[in-house]
Amino acid sequence: MATEPHYAPAHELIALLRERKISAVELLGVFEQRHKQVNPKLNAIVATDWDGARERARAADARLARGDAAPLLGLPITLKDAWEVAGMTTVCGSPALKDYRPKVTAPAVQRLIDAGANPFGKTNTPLYCADIQTYNNVFGVTNNPHDLARTPGGSSGGAASALAAGLTALELGSDLAGSIRTPAHFCGVYGHKPTYGFVPYRGHIPGPPGTITEPDLVVAGPMARSAQDLALALPLLAGPLPPASHSLKLALPPPRVGSLAEYRVAAWFDDPACELDVESRGLFEETASALERAGAKVTRGAPLGLTLEQVYADFFFLMASMIGDSLPGKQYRQARRFGTFMHLFGRDAPNTLAGFSHRATCSHRQWAEAHERREQLRLKLEGYFREFDILLMPVSTAPAPLHNTKGTPYVRTIEVNGRTQPYADQFKWISLATLAGLPATSAPVGRTRAGLPVNIQIVSAHGHDLSTIDFARRLAERIGGYVAPPLASGPCPAYHNGIP
Repeated sequence: MATEPHYAPAHELIALLRERKISAVELLGVFEQRHKQVNPKLNAIVATDWDGARERARAADARLARGDAAPLLGLPITLKDAWEVAGMTTVCGSPALKDYRPKVTAPAVQRLIDAGANPFGKTNTPLYCADIQTYNNVFGVTNNPHDLARTPGGSSGGAASALAAGLTALELGSDLAGSIRTPAHFCGVYGHKPTYGFVPYRGHIPGPPGTITEPDLVVAGPMARSAQDLALALPLLAGPLPPASHSLKLALPPPRVGSLAEYRVAAWFDDPACELDVESRGLFEETASALERAGAKVTRGAPLGLTLEQVYADFFFLMASMIGDSLPGKQYRQARRFGTFMHLFGRDAPNTLAGFSHRATCSHRQWAEAHERREQLRLKLEGYFREFDILLMPVSTAPAPLHNTKGTPYVRTIEVNGRTQPYADQFKWISLATLAGLPATSAPVGRTRAGLPVNIQIVSAHGHDLSTIDFARRLAERIGGYVAPPLASGPCPAYHNGIP
């Protein structure tokens, strides 16, 4: 193996297991030792079940010896601590849930387990997954392995940090406002936001424990160190639950084309509503140039004449109204009074607490109007993606910012090119794919002079998830993909090469 096992992509580890070059017990031991060495620096993994994982690893070895070909058999994984797993704590950063142990495993998680994956731990989240950083009053702050002073992002920040640092082989994240895509960008790993509705969301907190409703906008999806691993995991995760599954089956369309040169690419890298970091912008242009050298046709400009201001307004409205549904009664009434009062004075713009409060307590009529605009946009994008296969966009305004746990995302600021931006501007570039329910893959395209990762967002037509993932894989062959962070590097624990 050219790569140390803890940094190897999942598909290579699975090959080692099947070829009997490492046992499932030994591979789990690699990650257990890695956890002891590196996790104290990062606080990425906040709960473990090593005894249970060892028992499952021994069972996996017995199955492998019998020739069992389950696709993830023996692979050690972690799970974002928003996913309910029977017998394991599911805290989601909340003191109220610090002792909560579900009795039922979330369907998406169960699908990974049924495929042979061996979950050994949970990764940190912000309180109820509601921040662009990862910290809470139960487990504390999670650090970025590329620079401990910086955030790994949120809300799948523990997942991204663990993957980047070689603490786990595969992760299951969730994404409403970039919660897969942004942490993947900040940590230089791969993350996929599937087409809306493709992967079951039941068993995720929030909503409240035991909720079975599939909420608007938000999705579940895989995170990994390679695009190939996303392609491996997504078909295992995707598909309806009963009763829909009795009559409906999901068939993911194959990649649209067979080579990088055949992809028809649009690149949207500029918008007056959200200035980009100069170094990141340069890396995006280098990516576009590399694609052109590979023979791909790249057209620059916003799709359909859209602006981020237009897109973000409807995204913010629908996101806030969806979150408002889960607010406790007293908090909902307070938000309604505050939002109404500020609305009367015209002080309820997006990216403000007042704006959030007003939209979180909107009428169904107002929601329906925004939903109709969304459906009109989806229809227009169907036509757009007959002309283009891929739309490239930034994930966020800049690389990972420094830790800042003061206040909420609606009152903090960040510095971009020496100028102050609202912290919540980091939601803007991800808003189109979420609003329209489109697949979007976050993929590394380089690092800044300070060594911070920069990812690009790869978007395609509804249902064409395997095209965005295939494009990410082919792009990595041209410009490189995941690079191990220096702060989390170190000697690889020894393992026995082969089974006696």
